[in-house]
Amino acid sequence: MEDGNRVSVRDLQIPYPASALTASQAEHGPRLAPRKVIQTYDPDEWEIFIEEWANGLSSKYVRVQRFGGSGDRGVDVAGFKTDRGFEGEWDCFQGKHYDKSLTPSIAWPEMLKVFLLPVRTPAYKLPSSYSFIAPRGLGTHLAHLVSSPTELRAKFLEQVESSTAKPFRELDSKDRSAVRALATATDFSMFGSVEVLALIDQHRMTPYHSARFGGGLPARPASEGPPQEVGPQELVYLTKLVHAYQERYSTVATIASAEVHDKAGVHLQRQRESFFRAEALRTFARDRVLPNTFEGLQNELFDAVIETAEAEHPDGLERLRRTLEQAVNAQLSTNALIQVTEPADRRGICHQLANDDRLTWVADK
Repeated sequence: MEDGNRVSVRDLQIPYPASALTASQAEHGPRLAPRKVIQTYDPDEWEIFIEEWANGLSSKYVRVQRFGGSGDRGVDVAGFKTDRGFEGEWDCFQGKHYDKSLTPSIAWPEMLKVFLLPVRTPAYKLPSSYSFIAPRGLGTHLAHLVSSPTELRAKFLEQVESSTAKPFRELDSKDRSAVRALATATDFSMFGSVEVLALIDQHRMTPYHSARFGGGLPARPASEGPPQEVGPQELVYLTKLVHAYQERYSTVATIASAEVHDKAGVHLQRQRESFFRAEALRTFARDRVLPNTFEGLQNELFDAVIETAEAEHPDGLERLRRTLEQAVNAQLSTNALIQVTEPADRRGICHQLANDDRLTWVADK
């Protein structure tokens, strides 16, 4: 979905399984506490996890992009606040996956890289914020420095002037002077960290959390009923419903005539309610589970009802009734969304399948 500047997870280059998320994965996840799970990641997986987390902050950003690996120029993940990328406002997330807390000696070279970005490429701007993200957090010394921006700047400038560490000693006089001037003019409160507990808690709001950590899915929000007016997205399945009504009730020939029919009208309203319940489930799935999970549920339900839908029935309305009954009673167990799926959702998914021409109620129509 794109809502204003919001970026859909489908637009991001995050690897995810080709198969749908299973109920077992979503409920149980790995048998480790989340803080222990993330400590098992390698550096690449850590960067992917940070990108997933940053996607949960997508209302702040036009785009979230991962640059990790060699040549990342000190930017693992960037959250761009405008469509100008590094030339506009942006936030930097620097992932460091070590088996110890971060120290100043680890931080200095990374901070130097972010100052070299605009020094060597003037179109680049310094980030609005720069956050270290590490599974074991900041060490005491670095944490105190980050909490004292003036002292942090002074200590960094000392590194620029006298450090014999490789990235600093390799600076030529021009770059050293430019970094010194830029750092002197910069408010070092831009540097900070994201603590692990906050990181994991905010990651819960992404579609990736259940697959990584288990714990089940969050409760679904209440879904709205169907709009009074029939929308274009309803025309296919409603037309198929009309064909089924027409076989039973000769006076029903259009959606409008079905709406006012004493029997078909009530039935049609229930089907619209079910359809919009299923659409709400689709939206929930888009925001809370891995891509392909909702489509997996549709496919599983299709497999459960297709034999019933293709069997011989007295008329289309009976075929519809039997198919919906089979959908409600089918033993579905492998898909994560089963945890939050109700009978009306299953009936609505049948109408989604009809919309996609995978199900029909009157064969010769």
